Amino acid sequence: EEQIVNEEELTSYTSESSAPVAEAAKANRPALTVSGQAVGRRKEAIARVRVVPGSGQWTVNGRTLDNYFPNKLHQQEVNDPFKLLELEGAYDVIARISGGGPSGQAGALRLGVSRALNEIDTENNRPALKKAGFL
Repeated sequence: EEQIVNEEELTSYTSESSAPVAEAAKANRPALTVSGQAVGRRKEAIARVRVVPGSGQWTVNGRTLDNYFPNKLHQQEVNDPFKLLELEGAYDVIARISGGGPSGQAGALRLGVSRALNEIDTENNRPALKKAGFL
């Protein structure tokens, strides 16, 4: 019995401290009152993006996101930066896109959103965005 108890004690210790660090990062985030803007380019497409605190509304060239990008893959691609930072529904996105095709436009929009989020809170957002390859 002593051996089993000792094993349990040893397995309860861990060198990882992922949960407290994540909570600390969220606690240090500024209030969602700052807006950001950026430009994203991919292939021939150019996206001018404004990210404003709000309810998660997307406006792309005056249309909704699912109207502008009917393909679910493109919708998911442009939403990735928010998913990664767990900020879904925290910001409204207003974008103007010109040039290129649907795929290039989606890539340009994703880069623009990532850069805008980076501008809003570089200290907390940049490492995760950079690691995911969005910047």
